[in-house]
Formats: sequence, C-alpha cells, structure tokens
Amino acid sequence: MALNNPYQSYQQSSVNTASPGELTLMLYNGCLKFINLSKHAMEQKDIPARNTNILKAQKIVQELMVTLNMDLEVSENMMSLYDYMHRRLIEANIKNDKAILEEVESLVTEFRDTWKQVIQMNRQKQFAEGGRA
Repeated sequence: MALNNPYQSYQQSSVNTASPGELTLMLYNGCLKFINLSKHAMEQKDIPARNTNILKAQKIVQELMVTLNMDLEVSENMMSLYDYMHRRLIEANIKNDKAILEEVESLVTEFRDTWKQVIQMNRQKQFAEGGRA
C-alpha cells in the first residue's frame, strides 16, 4: 500500500521499526489521545465522536491486555487494572461521564510514565554494558 502523505509514511515506519517497549509506549499515548478527544467531544455534545474515540481507547486497552506476558508475576495485577480501565471506559460512554474518563486518563498516564522510565533505564543499562565491552 503506497502512502501519499509523508506523515503517514513516517508513522508507518515508526511502528514497523519500534521495539516492543516502544510499541507499548505508543499504545499508551494513543489511548491518552483518544481519551482526550472523547472528553472534547463530550464538551461539544458530539455523541458520535465521543463514542468513536472511547471505542478506540477501549480497543487499545484490549490490545494491552492481549499482549501481556502472563508468565510474569506483575502481569496478573496489570490484567486486573486493564480490565478495570476497560469497564470504566464502557461506563463513561454509557453515562457520558467525563470524570470517569479523567480517572482512566490518570491511570493510563501513570502507566505510560512508568513505562517510559523502564525504557530509559533499559537503554542506559544497554549503553553502560556496551561501553564495557
């Protein structure tokens, strides 16, 4: 598929060359983007846009759930939190409740920020190990 838009080409290239850790970070950022678009749509009383963007955020949370490595001990807790966020997004959509979106947004932001730190620590560790060789 040829992409005529240079930005689309860049985005596609970014996804194709990203590490699994970077892909997870992209998912968190995408989820936050769609939650923000949903909140804006609520303010504008644009029900179709609210619904569409909440559904996109839900799909991202589902993807995070599917890609969890359940061999790790922490994954069980993450699965519970992702499930909670998913249910809250559904509830926010049904009730048209911005406060629920803000609650999920704060959880996703916390996950994203923690994930960023993990990626940075791993890069520093790899760099330090590479420097000793």
